[in-house]
Amino acid sequence: MIRVHGARVNNLKDVQVEIPKRRLTVFTGVSGSGKSSLVFDTIAAESQRLINETYSAFLQGFMPSLTRPDVDVLEGLTTAIIVDQERMGANPRSTVGTATDAFAMLRILFSRLGEPHIGGPTAFSFNVPTRTASGVMSTEKGGRVERNVVRKAVYLGGMCPRCEGMGSVSDFDLTALYDESLSLNEGAITIPGYSMEGWYGRIFRGCGWFDPDKPIGKYSKKELDDLLYKEATKIKVDGINLTYLGLIPQIQKSMLSKDVEAMQPHIRAFVERAITFTTCPDCDGTRLSAEARSSKIAGVNIADLCRMQITDLAAWVRGLDEPSVAPLLAGLQHLLDSFAEIGLGYLSLDRPAGTLSGGEAQRTKMIRHLGSSLTDVTYVFDEPTIGLHPHDIERMNRLLLQLRDKGNTVLVVEHKPETIAIADHVVDLGPGAGSAGGEIVFEGTYDELRGAPTLTGRHLDDRASLKAEVRSATGALEVRGASTHNLQDVDVDIPLGVLCVLTGVAGSGKSSLVQGSVANRDGVVVVDQGAIKGSRRSNPATYTGLLDPIRKAFAKANGVKPALFSANSEGACPTCNGAGVIFTELGVMATVESPCEDCEGKRFQPAVLEYTFGGKDISEVLAMPVSEALAFFSEGDAATPAARKVLERLADVGLGYVSLGQPLTTLSGGERQRLKLAAQMADKGEVYVLDEPTTGLHLADVEQLLGLLDRLVDSGRSVIVIEHHQAVMAHADWIIDLGPGAGHDGGRVVFEGTPAGLVADGSTLTGQHLAAYTGASRNR
Repeated sequence: MIRVHGARVNNLKDVQVEIPKRRLTVFTGVSGSGKSSLVFDTIAAESQRLINETYSAFLQGFMPSLTRPDVDVLEGLTTAIIVDQERMGANPRSTVGTATDAFAMLRILFSRLGEPHIGGPTAFSFNVPTRTASGVMSTEKGGRVERNVVRKAVYLGGMCPRCEGMGSVSDFDLTALYDESLSLNEGAITIPGYSMEGWYGRIFRGCGWFDPDKPIGKYSKKELDDLLYKEATKIKVDGINLTYLGLIPQIQKSMLSKDVEAMQPHIRAFVERAITFTTCPDCDGTRLSAEARSSKIAGVNIADLCRMQITDLAAWVRGLDEPSVAPLLAGLQHLLDSFAEIGLGYLSLDRPAGTLSGGEAQRTKMIRHLGSSLTDVTYVFDEPTIGLHPHDIERMNRLLLQLRDKGNTVLVVEHKPETIAIADHVVDLGPGAGSAGGEIVFEGTYDELRGAPTLTGRHLDDRASLKAEVRSATGALEVRGASTHNLQDVDVDIPLGVLCVLTGVAGSGKSSLVQGSVANRDGVVVVDQGAIKGSRRSNPATYTGLLDPIRKAFAKANGVKPALFSANSEGACPTCNGAGVIFTELGVMATVESPCEDCEGKRFQPAVLEYTFGGKDISEVLAMPVSEALAFFSEGDAATPAARKVLERLADVGLGYVSLGQPLTTLSGGERQRLKLAAQMADKGEVYVLDEPTTGLHLADVEQLLGLLDRLVDSGRSVIVIEHHQAVMAHADWIIDLGPGAGHDGGRVVFEGTPAGLVADGSTLTGQHLAAYTGASRNR
């Protein structure tokens, strides 16, 4: 047994639970009830901390310092392997192949068998440039130094020199970088973050290469070249050593080294406006040099293999018979077969890792564990069925059971009844979310849970019925000849004025259809799966923009500046700098976090807390849950229409229990998804596109989401939802089903019509699963 006694992490209330080892245990409960706090922040975190303590103090200095979770007793822990939903990083050089070692194996294969032979594995790496060196090379041997003269020695790398291994080249629109009618001192530069009031101003004024008071349009060719393209050069300004770098290399270094998807919204908007990316003409987007592409095995080069669908690549590897590299081929074959086994056979190795959805990223991380010989390990999964079609969930369930049957403990945080059903043991947290949760409300088997009076138990057998009447379309978005990724020249009319759901197995082309043919149109607002970013200082009030009208209301009522009412600005407690806590570094030991004694964790200066609005100071307002704040700002002296609008959206998405000042780092995945939805609903749009909005939502929360979607449609908007949840499909006015399979086996529209028509048709996988789901409600 894994014994947990007195767990108090986040909202947990002295939780006591015993979890059986070598069994599959599923943790359920509404979003925000404390599932992740118990499984990830308590059990898995303590396991990792204890493992780190087995290393020397020297090595621990290079590791993140982990604090012991707030828990009285934790016994029976084993090594924890965490497979979460975090995206696989924003490095644009990372691909599916580099992230899983498949590309490394292919490079070794080509260095042994490729014809013509061009060099070792680095000769096929798009992250290694070709270098030429001349000079004296010194080698120390047995106390003596040998010197050899080297003339034009070539160290071959596989990087395409034109695009530097990125696969695309960038073209800058200079009019988006500066206003040529203005001088630098007049604010000519329009790049986000570039202000003449900060360090950039000191550098531009002090470098001496151009006149900061002269309009850029009157610069000489040499002056403009220095402003835009000059390489890194050391300069001295006011006695301080600084480095000058031209605008374009500075943008390439600070912005283009990141994946566009991971940028802050205003930076991303600038990049998309100012820079055009085109496929590199030299390497045709393969990232590789001509030499790397010239070496072939059985008439195929390494770039061709990386572009193949993984199932096709696995078949190609299976056809190779080379005893000299048999162990390498066996390892590569197993790795590629694991992709297919886990439902990712439709990917290719050259797919950028940053473009994978949260579910795809999680399953990609699972691959390295499928063939592992380790036993008595604790595997921790965060909603492994995320992004999976009901057809694919059966396969995921088999993989979880395989890990258990090897003698491992498998802990799964999950909302889907199909996965809860395979559990040996179920732990249900609740009864509500946030401060109303944090307790164990049920422990036992799946069958026992079905009869339990908890929120999960009551909703476990919920089945939505097909709509008796559907809305009629008011128009259509015409898509013609769509061919993004695996789409096969798709023609489809997406109805407007209704709730339209795009369905199909994972990899069938749903996101490709939306991103390639719908997202960039005028009036379209896309709410994707991207994780919202935020530090401990970020909270729902700052993320949604709610704090701005609140600060202005406080400032107007008290005749002072709005900046006083921000814990990240002038009003911050000087002792903790507005964090509310003091961090004490203890070297290799865990950093100690304690409430600030001066502000008592309120984050503001005492003088600021003397100002009130509607009888409350700013810290009391930020401590309010959304529901209480909505009542507060809706009537009486504190009525603030701008704040009320934001609070109504937060309440609409089911976040009424979340405090306005609660750090984003303490919100669950489902809460973050809904917070993002509330924020983006403020964008003025006629068509809303939602990518799997049920991610992280409990069965009870899905009903509330459906109500929100109905209100959007009834207000005259069009809503397009990419979704696998059968309750959302059954609630749709129109369904577009893509398939029939994934990758090159998909990419076609296999059904268009009403949910009832899809069930009656019965020829597609989606139709069969929807029929089984809705049939259960009729037969109950």
